[in-house]
Amino acid sequence: MSGNIVNLRTWRKRKERADREAEAAENRTRHGRSKVERRFEDARREVADRQHDGRLIETEDDGPKPA
Repeated sequence: MSGNIVNLRTWRKRKERADREAEAAENRTRHGRSKVERRFEDARREVADRQHDGRLIETEDDGPKPA
């Protein structure tokens, strides 16, 4: 009648990792967007900024007038 021998240190580390991963997954669903979604939004914003800058009308004196 012998049971399985368990290294408690290893078991604790595995349990801690699993607990941290579960908490991280919960936080991702609760708070965040995925990395792909953030990158897509950043790329879309960059394209919009370039289009906006491309439509600016340039004049000869864009700076402030001296007093």
